[in-house]
Amino acid sequence: MSSNHDDRHDDAGAATDPVRRRFLKTAGALAGGAVAATPFAASGRSPEDFGVAPRHLHEPGKGSMMFMQDHDHAHGKQVLPGAPDDVDYRVFDMTFDLIEHELLPGVKFPAFAFNNQVPGPVFRVQENDWIEVNVTNNTEEMHTIHWHGVDLIYTMDGVPMMSHDPVHPGETFTYRFQARPHGTRFYHCHWGTPLHMMSALHGAFIIDSPNDPIREQFPYERDYVLVLESFDLEFTREHINEVLEGMGQVNKLMRDGRLSAATHGFFKRYEDFVKAIEEGWRPPYTRGNAPGGTIQPNFFAINGKSYPSTVGEHGHLRIRQGEYIRIRLINGGIADHHMHLHGHQFWKVAEDGNPLPQPIKLNTVPVTPGKTVDIIVYGNNPGFWDFHDHKEIHSRNNGIYPGGMITMLEYEDMGDPPYVPSTTINQ
Repeated sequence: MSSNHDDRHDDAGAATDPVRRRFLKTAGALAGGAVAATPFAASGRSPEDFGVAPRHLHEPGKGSMMFMQDHDHAHGKQVLPGAPDDVDYRVFDMTFDLIEHELLPGVKFPAFAFNNQVPGPVFRVQENDWIEVNVTNNTEEMHTIHWHGVDLIYTMDGVPMMSHDPVHPGETFTYRFQARPHGTRFYHCHWGTPLHMMSALHGAFIIDSPNDPIREQFPYERDYVLVLESFDLEFTREHINEVLEGMGQVNKLMRDGRLSAATHGFFKRYEDFVKAIEEGWRPPYTRGNAPGGTIQPNFFAINGKSYPSTVGEHGHLRIRQGEYIRIRLINGGIADHHMHLHGHQFWKVAEDGNPLPQPIKLNTVPVTPGKTVDIIVYGNNPGFWDFHDHKEIHSRNNGIYPGGMITMLEYEDMGDPPYVPSTTINQ
């Protein structure tokens, strides 16, 4: 977990070569070490500084490149019109990567990831900042970024074939938009969403404001971001294997100039789709060849870690007597969660990033998929306090309790506590 204020993340994120190996389907840990997280960069670079020349830029009013003669995405760059050129942008570099991620000791799985980390890096920007994100695809699969809850130009919305083409392997896409409105937002991939979003392509996008009504009412200093996640490891392993095999064939066809729009399942008009079926083309949903039809998450995580790593590696949520803290809950997965804090009543102060007209006092708050909920906790009951998903099947690791979505609120100024927590992984 992180305690974030207005960090600018000035370290450069290193790009890596595409991963070109098949991940093994195993129930236990995969071989090899964990991949180190790479922070993203507020690079200060201009869009022309990426060292790759575009083969074909977007033509306004023409729609997808898939329907243009001799289109070629390879190692190019998509720059769509719509955002102004005469403003100062805060520039960030991002990558799509395929990594091996460790949820907790003994459990690793293949995951698509932003900047080689799960979840993706936390953006911290000011309301009305102009943002430029240059994202390079280092995988063999296509991706996009949807800026969830942000009001932006539609060509930057990240819905493939509706607002822009997906970002192809080796390609760079430039997102440009103004950060508004303020509040807890997030970002995630909108291509192949069940796999890509569930398998870690998500991250927090926090838009701060000097006139934040929540801080005015509750003068907090510490600000925690908790991304709530659910993972079906077997589905992910099997599906990524299939994706790598299928995309390898698609990419070769593209390089050889033998790729048609129908190969991808893309059609310029609905009538073209219907006509293709009438002429004998079979859509994939009639062939039943999609792997892992049922998604059944068996590991649950907070900021990429399952208990006890939520406490042992992330560290606790910390508070002092008489202090307010803000906790931003972001549901980046596909399951419902009901976060319960022991020993305290807290205030729900924002939903979907938007401040509530009147705070609501609770001790358990639901956070459904795609939702963000902000709560304020006041330090008035010293101790070590459980903070967990009260849907207890989400507080397990592969069916073993305790695990999953559990962390702890710890008072730093207790002095000599009468009892100190230990770690248990099987009750």
